[in-house]
Amino acid sequence: MSITNIRTDTAMKLLGRLASINVRKVMWTAALLDLHLDREDWGPGFRSPKEPEYLALNPNGLIPVLIDGDFVLWESNTICRYLASRQGATALLPNEPHARAKVEQWMDWQGGDLNNSWRVAFMALVRGQAATPEAIEQSIASWNRHMGMLDAQLARTGAYVTGDEFTLADVVLGLSAQRWKNAPIERTELPAVEAWLQRLGTRPGFAEYVGNGMP
Repeated sequence: MSITNIRTDTAMKLLGRLASINVRKVMWTAALLDLHLDREDWGPGFRSPKEPEYLALNPNGLIPVLIDGDFVLWESNTICRYLASRQGATALLPNEPHARAKVEQWMDWQGGDLNNSWRVAFMALVRGQAATPEAIEQSIASWNRHMGMLDAQLARTGAYVTGDEFTLADVVLGLSAQRWKNAPIERTELPAVEAWLQRLGTRPGFAEYVGNGMP
């Protein structure tokens, strides 16, 4: 089926393989919202996101892409925000400016600083990309340091990333923390992160999209 035909369907569709952490964060968000997404496999091992049809939707050639009728959206954290707003889920993404800004601050930190810290180590040790031992060691140290920042924040709140309530910040960082926990690296002890992951484990969709053993 071509993407052109996909776009005429009224069901929301997500293009991207489940092995992608960015696809899983969107699927977990949808599960929390009790929202069905018709997911199609795109990426390594499946159809290439470098195909012209896909690039017409996302010129970056990355997954995932959300298709909601005639509306097309890329960037996984933005897709999560869109779904929460679309469904009026103010518990996940508050309307109050200060509370919303805190959620988005930690989501942006996840997508930028935290992701950049693990990229070299993860891509070398898990995905098999070339990297020097020195670069891998530096990446692991940076990854642990950034996860320590998350641990300190969770120790301050005693519950979730931004406070007493579970939000989208916990969704996107939950995927990242699980990746860190599963990675073949030497990890620092982060008790607040461990306790938080236990709390997250009771949420709908966690077992399927987070605690499923995928890196």
